[in-house]
Amino acid sequence: MPGRHVTDHQLRLFMKHRMTDPIPVAAARAGFSTATGYRLAQDPRPPSEKRAPRERRRPDPLAEVFDAEIVPMLEASPGLRPVAILEELLRRHPGLGTGIRRTLERRIRQWRALNGPEREVIFRQTHEPGRMGLSDFTDMAGLGVTMAGEPLAHRLYHFRLVFSGFEHAHVVLQGESFVVLAAGLQDALWALGGSPREHRTDSLSAAFRNLAPEVEEDWTRRYAALCAHYGMAASRNNRGFAHENGAIEGPHGHLKRAVEDALLLRGSRDFDTVADYRAFVDGLVGRRNARNRKRIDIERAALRPLPERRAEDGEDTMVTVTSSGGFMLRRVFYTVPSRLIGHRLRVRLHDDRLEVFLGGTPLMTLPRGRGYGDNRRAHVVDYRHVIHSLRAKPGALPGLVYRDQLFPRQAYRRLYDAAMEALPERAACKLVVGALAIAHERGCEADLAALIDTHLEDGTLPDLAKLRARFAPDPEAMPKVTVTLTPLSAYDALATTSCGEARA
Repeated sequence: MPGRHVTDHQLRLFMKHRMTDPIPVAAARAGFSTATGYRLAQDPRPPSEKRAPRERRRPDPLAEVFDAEIVPMLEASPGLRPVAILEELLRRHPGLGTGIRRTLERRIRQWRALNGPEREVIFRQTHEPGRMGLSDFTDMAGLGVTMAGEPLAHRLYHFRLVFSGFEHAHVVLQGESFVVLAAGLQDALWALGGSPREHRTDSLSAAFRNLAPEVEEDWTRRYAALCAHYGMAASRNNRGFAHENGAIEGPHGHLKRAVEDALLLRGSRDFDTVADYRAFVDGLVGRRNARNRKRIDIERAALRPLPERRAEDGEDTMVTVTSSGGFMLRRVFYTVPSRLIGHRLRVRLHDDRLEVFLGGTPLMTLPRGRGYGDNRRAHVVDYRHVIHSLRAKPGALPGLVYRDQLFPRQAYRRLYDAAMEALPERAACKLVVGALAIAHERGCEADLAALIDTHLEDGTLPDLAKLRARFAPDPEAMPKVTVTLTPLSAYDALATTSCGEARA
């Protein structure tokens, strides 16, 4: 075609047809004129070889400085970024201008390819079913998840099998620790129904940071014992080489993006409870595993059988119940029934709860508290544990260190604020403590809170006597029990019969 250059492909096509056809026919089949065909027949070199090499269109702005100044910088500091070199050049030679950035980057890239240091090589691995599982933690703060309107600082414990891609994720409210790792790992293995031959983590530096050497050594032994319990060989990647854990580092990003998409589809990032958020994450991970069901089934068949029971995944410690009706643990104060004052209790810490034992007898399970702010102190208070003493000393309520945590519902806190404004302090304390006592003794915490809200919305305070009458037991609802006494003569008959049988 006129005005269009002949390509190497057209020349090859022309030369092929010229072997069997005359030049005009071969030229037509190649897509150019007969005259071009005769010209190419005389000079069969490809057009790309005839083309003159492209020359520089403007002077090289780095000709005088590259070998003299830039190369010494690169040799002295191989990791120096091109943008830093550009800033230094502009400082030394202001007349160069910022338009040389792309030219500088290309020249540096070419120099490093020819003269730079050797780079690390990543060796791709062949993965066998049932051979390796990996554990790691990933921060989820960037997703903006809230709990009852408050930001939720949390991580995800993430377990993954390398061959099949089976995943397990658990919402972690505390930091990285052996307790969280042990609980999450065992949940994953029992959900999977088997254990791999090897379990790999990173260096766990976050878990061991700021710990005494003897504590770090103890946690290392516990981790080795946990892996031995499931017949897994424990291994760690080298510190600072995240690509050695690449089979889970990359999926971290995929999982976080999947959670982000699921939150957008949900239309809200706020959850009522931690259990709701965990169920949300569990459902998402379950759907991801369903897509890999065939590979997971193949790998499940190659896993080792599970032991008869789980290993202990909590951390045991001993506490003493003080005269304040509770104990202090990890800068958090927990209340317990006052009858335990003076006793030594064994507490097993988990990520989200505390299991309390008196000797070997389990007593209760408490939610685990978390301290925030400068002093990082917190209180986990159950008003049922202290209400009997507070009822005898209601004046202690205004200055109580855990007063805000004492109220089980927002309505009782609002009642306290309104009563302190409208009544003398002594009367206000009696009203609030009396309401809490009614809620505990009559088992009407929710109904009483609704009634208090109604009064406060009407601008009135509830009357304590009327509250007692309102939630008092209904005499008509009490069952009528009729006791029929057996006549004494019946016992005489029984005695006579027994004696007759004995003589016989």
